Amino acid sequence: MHSISFVVLMYDRTSDTMEVNDAKKQLYAHKSRALENIPPTPAALQQHIKRASLQGNCWNQTLVLNPELPIPSDWAWTKEASGWQPLWTTLPEASKSCHELIHCGCKKGFTGCCKCTKAALKCTALCACLGDC
Repeated sequence: MHSISFVVLMYDRTSDTMEVNDAKKQLYAHKSRALENIPPTPAALQQHIKRASLQGNCWNQTLVLNPELPIPSDWAWTKEASGWQPLWTTLPEASKSCHELIHCGCKKGFTGCCKCTKAALKCTALCACLGDC
């Protein structure tokens, strides 16, 4: 089992998908899970795996007198004025780039004015109507 499929199963043990993005879509749009209850993006997951690997590398050298520690910037950390900070993701902030996260709850064949239409957007695959409004 790949680590990615393991992450999907942590969030939904009945999932039949093994792709993080597919699981995110399914849990958010079709199972109405809150954003904090869906898997991270693949970009955020990759950064988390890097930080966890760095931590494991450091722990592995706890008994070494003069350990050779990796450079944190190579392992999803950034140097700030206040010290080292985690690099959470390489993606842009969602609120600035994800207007498609707006979704309606209308059913297939709905002919009224849904939340998407009111926002001057087309229904997407995240909508309950699967973009058929």
